[in-house]
Amino acid sequence: MNTRKITMCFAVVVAAIFLSGQVMAEPITINWWHAMKGARGKVIDTMIKAFNDSQSEYVVVGTYKGNYDETVNAGVAAYRAKKQPHLIQSFEVGTQTMMLSGAVYPVYQLMNDEGYKIDWKGYLQPVLSYYMDKDGNLMSMPFNSSTPVMYYNVDLFKKAGIPMLDKEKPVTWDEMGEITAKLVKSGVQGGLTFGWQSWTQVENYSAMHNIPFASKANGYEGLDCELLINNETVVKHIAMLKDWMKDNRFFYGGQKFQGPSAEFAAQNAGVYIDSVSQIAKLQATVKDFQWDVAPMPVEAWMKEPQNSIIGGASLWVFKGHNKGDYKGVAALLAHLATPEMQVYWHKETGYFPITLAAYEQLKKEGYYKEFPYQEVGIKQLTRRDPNKQSRGLRLGYFIQIRNIINEELELVWNGTKTAQQAMDDATKRSNQQLREFEKTYK
Repeated sequence: MNTRKITMCFAVVVAAIFLSGQVMAEPITINWWHAMKGARGKVIDTMIKAFNDSQSEYVVVGTYKGNYDETVNAGVAAYRAKKQPHLIQSFEVGTQTMMLSGAVYPVYQLMNDEGYKIDWKGYLQPVLSYYMDKDGNLMSMPFNSSTPVMYYNVDLFKKAGIPMLDKEKPVTWDEMGEITAKLVKSGVQGGLTFGWQSWTQVENYSAMHNIPFASKANGYEGLDCELLINNETVVKHIAMLKDWMKDNRFFYGGQKFQGPSAEFAAQNAGVYIDSVSQIAKLQATVKDFQWDVAPMPVEAWMKEPQNSIIGGASLWVFKGHNKGDYKGVAALLAHLATPEMQVYWHKETGYFPITLAAYEQLKKEGYYKEFPYQEVGIKQLTRRDPNKQSRGLRLGYFIQIRNIINEELELVWNGTKTAQQAMDDATKRSNQQLREFEKTYK
């Protein structure tokens, strides 16, 4: 072989190696830290796999980092060490802290930068409003969004001679007092229990009754806000629940959901207030009795109750990654918001479909006719346009504040404090947290 042929062969080999390197280039890894374990974690894995299988430029790696607190703390530590993931799931009470952290790439900006022209009006507005800044810009992508509803044991209701509850018109708290009394009289250990007591009995109670939880439009209009939960209406409600403990119309099952959920599943309580996300768990675990869902109770004087507010979490994008990575992050967020993914998420977990397109698809296919209890929370959430009292809560150190409220409520339940004393002290202690946050971020 002459020199010219050897040179040409070498050039062909080099070109082939170079081209093969281009073709075989490793996809960009997108890291997503989340707080969903068990069945919900498997649903996330399926959604991630669908995205990874749909293209070859990116590989999303989902990692369970513990509960909400643990996940957020891990993300903060990673950001400080410059080892942050691309996406992190943070619960709703961390919204103000995340917004002011200086560590996030706002979702509205990211999607616009990457060429996604999204009509945000096509999303459930009470969900979006929780994660918007004061100018109406979406800072994080809603993901697992929920609201509290009321579960009840159909079999125990029938035994006690109690009519089934309306799925759209809420019962009054006075009527709930009568219902729980009948349940106890029929032999049920307790009438009502609930999880996430601050969220269900103070935060949502205030929103649905058009009562400010905090000044400055629940914190949306300034860091110099103060809690207002020691008002007459909230105090009266808490005092009523304490009074119901005398004859077991209400019994306390614990701060979050494990205890109250277990009590309901064991038929020790006929009524159970908690997140719509408990639907999936009840579907999977409760086999020995029939249960159903109704809206949260309201006071008799509240003829047109406001919308309830959300719980759950959203997805925040961290700054500090290569520009090319963010194209993949935006593509993932767009993928998660497709009707197919939202329908799947809703059916498998009970969390809301966040887009109107997904909601309409579910209605069109007759899903809510087959499972009407799945729509109760959506209708409660959307029965009124959100106003300043019901669009959400924008408070600094809200994680600590909710813990304070829970602590003070427990002192009511165990008889250490009156409802007024506890709400006064919760307000005072929480306002101290707000002043510390204001001092830090002003």
